[in-house]
Amino acid sequence: MSWIERNIRWVMVVAGLFTLGLLYAFLCPFQALQCLFGQTLAGPVANMVVRNWGFLIGLVGGMILYGSNHPEVRRFVLVVTGISKVVFVGLVIGGGTLFLGHLIALAAIVDVVIVLLFAAYLWKTWGRSLA
Repeated sequence: MSWIERNIRWVMVVAGLFTLGLLYAFLCPFQALQCLFGQTLAGPVANMVVRNWGFLIGLVGGMILYGSNHPEVRRFVLVVTGISKVVFVGLVIGGGTLFLGHLIALAAIVDVVIVLLFAAYLWKTWGRSLA
């Protein structure tokens, strides 16, 4: 059994807690935008969209935590989460230098590491029964 197979539960717990932290955007949308991006949006639509974004990312964090303790759904959780994180990283990279000096760039780097760890686990266990 490889290192990633032995430790995926803890990798997922850490990744889940990190991702769950975006509930901050649900609770304090304008402060979260300022903290992460160095700028903010205004108005009721921005408030609704940012809160929804924060809640959905927090929901993904909860899903990662759930999957860490339920091997029967682990692969599904890792694939869905991996796709979500790859899209996020692509959007940050697509922003060019606009986001480099802000916390969102660090979040993207952490997500790259998470995606690589999740992909390594999926690669090692694909086609094998986990239950």
